[in-house]
Amino acid sequence: MGKPNRKKENHGTNRVSAHGVRIAPRKARVIVNMVKHSYADEALRALKFTPRRGARVVEKLIEAALSSMEADGSWDIDEVRIAEAWVNEGPTLRRFLPRAMGRATRIRKRTSHIHLVLDSSRKSATPQESTVDEGQE
Repeated sequence: MGKPNRKKENHGTNRVSAHGVRIAPRKARVIVNMVKHSYADEALRALKFTPRRGARVVEKLIEAALSSMEADGSWDIDEVRIAEAWVNEGPTLRRFLPRAMGRATRIRKRTSHIHLVLDSSRKSATPQESTVDEGQE
């Protein structure tokens, strides 16, 4: 698994990504689409019982994001949901397999860049409510 990259934005979101994960993007997208737009605790529960290898990678990413949010102290961890999630294709490792009559077949070992954006419903709802109240008065 690649090194998690954590970027914090000022909009009440926490962005986490893992680059160069040795899993094909097609297989990783199945897992990421399963947990997209769900609450973090529900996603962790679902990933724990998913037998696919990509589930462990996404589970570690969510846990890393939650621990950094918890260390920050201004987040309500129970209200955190996965706002956005996507998988990009990383660099492909090319290997060769010897075949009959001196030929070789190319084997493509694909890698993925997995990105998650976690959002706290409480933090994002507070500024919107105040702007709505100001507009109604």
